Amino acid sequence: SRRGRRGRAVAAALLVGAIGSGCAAGAGEVPKPAAGRPGLPGGPGHGAQEAQKEAPAGMIAGYADNLRRNQAARAIAAKKWGLSATPLPAPRPPTVKPAITTREGFEVQDSEDLPPIFTTVPTKDKVVFLTIDDGSEKDPELLRMMSELKIPYTAFLSDYVISNNYDYFKKMQDNGVTLNNHTLNHPYLPGLSYDEQKREICGQQDKLQQRYGHRPTLFRPPFGNYNRDTLVAAKECGVKAAPLWASEAFPDHMEWREWDKDMHPGDIILTHFRGPDEWAGSMPDMIRQVMKVITDKGYAVGKLEDYV
Repeated sequence: SRRGRRGRAVAAALLVGAIGSGCAAGAGEVPKPAAGRPGLPGGPGHGAQEAQKEAPAGMIAGYADNLRRNQAARAIAAKKWGLSATPLPAPRPPTVKPAITTREGFEVQDSEDLPPIFTTVPTKDKVVFLTIDDGSEKDPELLRMMSELKIPYTAFLSDYVISNNYDYFKKMQDNGVTLNNHTLNHPYLPGLSYDEQKREICGQQDKLQQRYGHRPTLFRPPFGNYNRDTLVAAKECGVKAAPLWASEAFPDHMEWREWDKDMHPGDIILTHFRGPDEWAGSMPDMIRQVMKVITDKGYAVGKLEDYV
């Protein structure tokens, strides 16, 4: 039917935008390449022409139909959960992950041989990454909300707050969330000896492997504080990278770490497992707030592990 042909054409336009520049476009829009992050290295982007060359027409049509169905389901979920707009579709992940290096100004001695510290992933796509820390609040509504909205996120967990309900995070893992290391007890690591830091980091590696069958390769130091011993210990424990964050989400506002107080391609967003007793709202309230900011700025949420 004419309506069906129009729907497929719109979906195909969305797909080319998602595959191409990472700009999740509306119907009839041709996404423009995002500008590179000032002062940070850019990464490889996929242009629409390259994407069309890589994929046969039939494959593009199939992807377009899947994208259309997924976005239709997302639109229903967005209304159910009270989002101001449907989350934008994420671009196709790179076939080769970008090289991650320590951000300028965050180096320690011999940092080139240690897990990199960074706040932004090198990419030109309009995609950001949502990360949630510690694990003190275990709101079942969050699991349902994120699953129905198909919003990817990464968890950095501390054993002292998840140990009373390991099953909650197993359900999270079953939904496709990667569970990463945030130490056993969330201490200020630079105040500890090397051996104490290693016990905190390796101990949590062991706990997560024992409970969830996965030994993390990503580690976030508590409070974002670290020294050379932290990174040496992390490397000894099997950590490959230590992502920090470029902004932080709360139920009623955002806090920006960058000078321009804005969002950039590849930015990592931090938030926490918290509830109304600790901040001004629930975890679903926080998701509604952060997704409004992300979507209004024309960004999609990608999966960090697809890039790092």
